[in-house]
Amino acid sequence: MKEAPAAVAAETAPPSAVDPAPAARRKAPLPAPRNADPERLRVAAGLLAELRCHDPRLLLAEADVRRLAPAVAAWLERNADPVAVRRGLTHGLPGKMAYPAGILAHRLAELIPPPLPDRPAPDRPHPFHTCEGCDRAFRAPEPGRCRDCRPPSP
Repeated sequence: MKEAPAAVAAETAPPSAVDPAPAARRKAPLPAPRNADPERLRVAAGLLAELRCHDPRLLLAEADVRRLAPAVAAWLERNADPVAVRRGLTHGLPGKMAYPAGILAHRLAELIPPPLPDRPAPDRPHPFHTCEGCDRAFRAPEPGRCRDCRPPSP
């Protein structure tokens, strides 16, 4: 019996040319924080551990929490609010989940917000000082006398 031309082409062609799905199934790497701040990692691990309070299906193994915590820390490093991270991880979950850590890893990798642009530091008012002449509080870059106690400028 003669094979169909499509079957012969499928045997001789590279897998990515026949089925584009393997490229689509590649996992994006988990984001990593630029600064591995222990406090941020602790907050990230706590956020992951508490997900089960919002959805009981998100009961994660301790190893999964340790693996995913740096990715959550990367979100937090980009000024994502913990409530927004929790919402991004739990909103619209599928009905059945065989491996919830895999879904969370996918969301952490694919939905990470972009870093905020660098902004100049805001102008802050000068600190308060106590006048050496009358004990009144005033703002100035350096301690000294207030406007009323300073000698007039020539």
